[in-house]
Amino acid sequence: MKLSELLKNVRPLTIVGNADIEITGVKIDSRQVQPGFLFVAMKGTQVDGHRFIGKAIELGAKAVLCEDLPEEQADGVCFVQVASTEEAVGPVATAFHGDPTSRLKLVGVTGTNGKTTIATLLYQMFRKMGHKCGLLSTVCNYIEGEAVPATHTTPDAIELNELLERMADAGCEYVFMECSSHAIAQRRIGGLKFAGGMFTNLTRDHLDYHKTFENYRDAKKLFFDTLPKTAFAITNLDDKNGMFMVQNTKAQVKTYSVRQLADFRARIIESHFEGMYLDINGREVGVQFIGKFNVSNLLCVYGAAVMLGKQPEDILVVLSTLKSVSGRLEPIRSQEGVTAIVDYAHTPDALENVLGAIHEVLNGKGQVITVCGAGGNRDKGKRPLMAQEAVRQSDRVIITSDNPRFEEPMDIINDMLAGLDAKQMKKVVTNPDRREAIRTAVMLAQKGDVILIAGKGHEDYQEIKGVKHHFDDREVVREIFNP
Repeated sequence: MKLSELLKNVRPLTIVGNADIEITGVKIDSRQVQPGFLFVAMKGTQVDGHRFIGKAIELGAKAVLCEDLPEEQADGVCFVQVASTEEAVGPVATAFHGDPTSRLKLVGVTGTNGKTTIATLLYQMFRKMGHKCGLLSTVCNYIEGEAVPATHTTPDAIELNELLERMADAGCEYVFMECSSHAIAQRRIGGLKFAGGMFTNLTRDHLDYHKTFENYRDAKKLFFDTLPKTAFAITNLDDKNGMFMVQNTKAQVKTYSVRQLADFRARIIESHFEGMYLDINGREVGVQFIGKFNVSNLLCVYGAAVMLGKQPEDILVVLSTLKSVSGRLEPIRSQEGVTAIVDYAHTPDALENVLGAIHEVLNGKGQVITVCGAGGNRDKGKRPLMAQEAVRQSDRVIITSDNPRFEEPMDIINDMLAGLDAKQMKKVVTNPDRREAIRTAVMLAQKGDVILIAGKGHEDYQEIKGVKHHFDDREVVREIFNP
């Protein structure tokens, strides 16, 4: 494709050289550049891609998209200067990959918690309804039934458009996608056409990147601000930021709630560890999920399916067959009558929701033992809050290591303990060895008790000093339950 065609939705400040040249690939990683490629120099949070312009040219780049022109411009290379490569890369990637979202319906979901569950359930539902679908999620990306491992909640703009093009070429009619705050703020979804968007909830998270809660909130809102009037926007009325998210959107707004009047409403009729009976918009349905927060998730799925043209009766039939996403409130039972719940909860709000769901089912008939930690090199402010929430809703708490990354596990644990007073500390033991922490919880548990193992969920690794070591909470629990 001609470089001039790639720039049709970009406003260059300067073009040095011939833009009427053929481009055979687009990359933001100079190491992946091949002859004939366009190299996009991004000013990242860790590294400035402008440093690698020379390397990209050595590898054969015929054009460079940049914010700062290099002092020396190589002969035969076209340099395109823009105000922001972050904003330009999305439209360029979309153009190079043939505008894939014009050939399918892309639906995005954003919020602190629930993104993976909602996107995955919509993917499963629409496949069961006979449609070819794609999924872009934290756990894994799917092109119809083909799994494509995920490295980020939302890939970079170029990888994202590559995946979307593959999905469109495979005949996918719908793609359901998690939209992280990082991806929205960094314009990774720029240039994509969304058929709809959903908002789940907003609690403290990722402040290591966004710095303030307001920045984090505004990144989520930006997604809805840019939806076209042909799209729908579904928002959670039970979250105080629900209507704020959609106040400037051009999209058609719909609401969902478990507490008040809304377009999509639900209440719990009956609840147990195997699932719940719900009333959704006046119709009863049995589902294989527990917890009020999952009622909200299912309502969001229901609402999106309605807005995509499906009949309520057909939606409820499929909803009753769906199962929880891997590592989200995943139960594992011992022969001694102890239930372990493995969940990805890694924020104070997520812990509150999961523990609340467990108590709804237990109804005071067993103890709750929680194993949790906090990730290293991430928002430190949530660590004491997580410890407080775990202690508030648990009979015993074992604070352990999560993914310490480049921090010392005991430093993270001590940050969590700093949020507890002397009385609360009586419920707590610490062990930086996650396997032994889980073993301790199993030893403390008696018949009828529930062990919550929070923080890692579907992850099958523990990241320590830059190395990912195999570690799966579910495997560990089963090994301890069945020695």
